[in-house]
Amino acid sequence: MKITEPPRTPEQRKADLLGRLEREMDIWVATADPEGAPCLVPLWFVWHDEAVWLCTRLTNPTGRNLRDGGRTRLAFGDTRDVALVDGDVRTYPMREVPSAAAEAFRSKTGWDPREDHASYAFFQVRPRGVQAWCEQHELPRRHLMREGVWAVQTSLNRPGGAAR
Repeated sequence: MKITEPPRTPEQRKADLLGRLEREMDIWVATADPEGAPCLVPLWFVWHDEAVWLCTRLTNPTGRNLRDGGRTRLAFGDTRDVALVDGDVRTYPMREVPSAAAEAFRSKTGWDPREDHASYAFFQVRPRGVQAWCEQHELPRRHLMREGVWAVQTSLNRPGGAAR
């Protein structure tokens, strides 16, 4: 396959990423245990209050790794439209999850983990680094966020801004 489209601007890549965070249902969640054994699973998520919210059981490897490791890498599935989000994780047992985040999750997925098994927990992932690119020609400007600060601005993160 040849590259036929011109590279997107970083601003367009950020807008595309924010759009994916709003509309997609599944995201790949990469974690590691204390010995470094990797774990990679898809989970439902919601983008709420500038964070990715996930839910899984604390009794499975992903839940333990998120809680104990305190960080993760998230990714969308398409290898020709890459989005990687490195983030810090905060664990919320069911009785402590902010109701607005749990409601946003329920509204998007149709599932309310608060009404399910007590072993579930919510995990808030605050982005620290974001990379996004399509094909090789977008690699040089792939870093859209570093150290928790967006490297590019869009109307979505300006005061009074609206989506394009």
